[in-house]
Amino acid sequence: MSLTDLGLPDDDATLRRLSARLGQAAAEADLLDVAYRTIDSPLGTLLLAATPRGLVRVAFSIEATDEVLGELASRVSPRVLEDRPRLDPVARELGEYFEGRRRSFDVPVDLSLAAGFRREVVELLPRIAYGSTASYRQVAEMIGNPGATRAVGTACARNPVPLVLPCHRVVRADGATGAYRGGPEAKIALLALEKASGPAPAV
Repeated sequence: MSLTDLGLPDDDATLRRLSARLGQAAAEADLLDVAYRTIDSPLGTLLLAATPRGLVRVAFSIEATDEVLGELASRVSPRVLEDRPRLDPVARELGEYFEGRRRSFDVPVDLSLAAGFRREVVELLPRIAYGSTASYRQVAEMIGNPGATRAVGTACARNPVPLVLPCHRVVRADGATGAYRGGPEAKIALLALEKASGPAPAV
């Protein structure tokens, strides 16, 4: 049975409008804890999710959408709903980043999916300047735990908010890129993008 058989629209534009209306109504009724949407990017489709506190998850196309939404439902709140307008500011800033016009992000971040040492690591990542890199050992030293190189690698690999918290700038001491949640090709592409865009202009 199709949507039209049920008396429902089946064109994308109408469905997006209905989804937006539903998301707005849920938010106004305080029934929406996690809003999500997808955007197209040079790295493929990205899934963005946010709570009222801020951006809680950025997922790459190699991550299964159902698993990501399931993780959000089990670890943040079961009240998860698509709401594109809620994520518009994040989508806009990511678009500016991919165009080489943005070097840092202003959107608030919710680190509900990171705790303990992992949270310490990802909170530190914005200190690594746009267009530069740091080794896993250097990050461990910045935290004050130089022996935690492997733990830093794990924290970066599980960073719930990649791109905005730039774990792609953390590389191996020998210069190799190392692992990345979005895959090694995505990490290489991001480093190349930042290198091509050059350093931020002096103020």
